[in-house]
Amino acid sequence: QTWTSGVNEASKMALLAWEKETGIELVQINGQRRYGGPPPGWVGGPPPPGTEVYIARLPQDVYENALIPLFQSVGKLYEFRLMMTFSGLNRGFAYARYASRQDAQSAIAAFHRFQLRQGCAIVVCWSTQKRELVVNGLAASVSQQQLEAVLQRVTEGIHSVTLHASPSRKHARLAVLRYRSHQAAALAKKTLMEGNLRLGEAKMRVDWLDPHLKQKLQLCEEEPSSSRVQGGESLPVPPSLSLQNVLECLHTLCWKHHLRTPLFMTKCVQVNPNGWQRFWYQAEIPGFRVPIHGFTWISPDRQGQSEHEKANVVAALHVLRVLSESL
Repeated sequence: QTWTSGVNEASKMALLAWEKETGIELVQINGQRRYGGPPPGWVGGPPPPGTEVYIARLPQDVYENALIPLFQSVGKLYEFRLMMTFSGLNRGFAYARYASRQDAQSAIAAFHRFQLRQGCAIVVCWSTQKRELVVNGLAASVSQQQLEAVLQRVTEGIHSVTLHASPSRKHARLAVLRYRSHQAAALAKKTLMEGNLRLGEAKMRVDWLDPHLKQKLQLCEEEPSSSRVQGGESLPVPPSLSLQNVLECLHTLCWKHHLRTPLFMTKCVQVNPNGWQRFWYQAEIPGFRVPIHGFTWISPDRQGQSEHEKANVVAALHVLRVLSESL
């Protein structure tokens, strides 16, 4: 069968007629069909992070001839990606990347819960830009070198690979793969799932890294020993650096980009025999796409700042770095 035969023939023919009329070229690669990236007439580099929205609950017989004009009506599109099945149906979701964060915000405001047709309200929200995959089912004997060799052969854009003991299975390991972009991670996930790849006797099972599993793996990380403390491998908080100093820098950066000052939460989740405290922290920034969170070990030094205040300094420094890289 050709793409235009079988299911949704009328909708597919309408799409082909629209492409011919507008001169727009859609390119389908690995289960996604893309417009732009950059589009015709685009000047300059790609938009900054935080300019992509996620679109879900699309009827499977709706295509770009209806979607692109709709999402272009509120801002300048840099790229539109519609996820496709082999039969020519869309998979019910898409991504639209805009020229600016303001345009993306306008799309969310205009089209979240928009009735695309009677009884069909779509979902439009910030794209989470997931970049981390988890590979389960690895034998304890699998080395990082073996795994990296396989991944570099069949995927592109890999940033890092970390091996962990499986929290749920004895004598088994899992790996966390971090890619340089969400698109690279999504393509890698598709390739690894469809390739039936094996390492030894084990078949690799691949999925997005769940936040709860990520937190569990972080809590299982090695505690700081006295030698690591002396070696300074834990995040140091300079005594001269106060929370107020960092918050002033954050306030200035947020004000510059029309964001409100972050709201911090910290919680001690673990204490080791040497007195070091492990803190979880999270910063909520009204106007920013996702919370920023992490973990840090704080030394038992009782002079000067309290442990909670030092954890807040680490959290504020992390937020400052993320915002500086993202905005």
